[in-house]
Amino acid sequence: MLVRELMTRRLESTAPNTTLADAARRMRDSNIGCLPVGDGNNLIGMLTEEDFTTRATAGGMNPTTTTVSEIMTKGVIYCQDDDTVEDALDIMRTRNIHHLPVRNSSNTLVGMLSLSDLAFKGPSEYHADVARLAFGNASTGQASATTQLL
Repeated sequence: MLVRELMTRRLESTAPNTTLADAARRMRDSNIGCLPVGDGNNLIGMLTEEDFTTRATAGGMNPTTTTVSEIMTKGVIYCQDDDTVEDALDIMRTRNIHHLPVRNSSNTLVGMLSLSDLAFKGPSEYHADVARLAFGNASTGQASATTQLL
């Protein structure tokens, strides 16, 4: 099975100078757990729910004046739409990430592969890996890794 078969094609993103309050409302209204940060295909980071909790809230940052660039996870790890889902899941597992932006052969951003995509649209053979990745941090007390590729 290929990534393009499971990925979410509707992709939201935000600019680095967006306030946390605006980004949070956008995530809430779109019912998404992360926002790629950048302009079009030039991504410079990812804003995740974890960034809000571990950096902004724990740091006492003001959501109306703090910008996305101040708390985002820098660097973006991608997969290609013609990668196998197994390869993408391996990247997610190795890097301990829950959302993976997807590019096509022209390096155009075409979607996002999330643990939710794998859980709800993927075959049952992925469910154990998805559950371990989704709940592994809670049971081990580990913090997510901040990684960079490309």
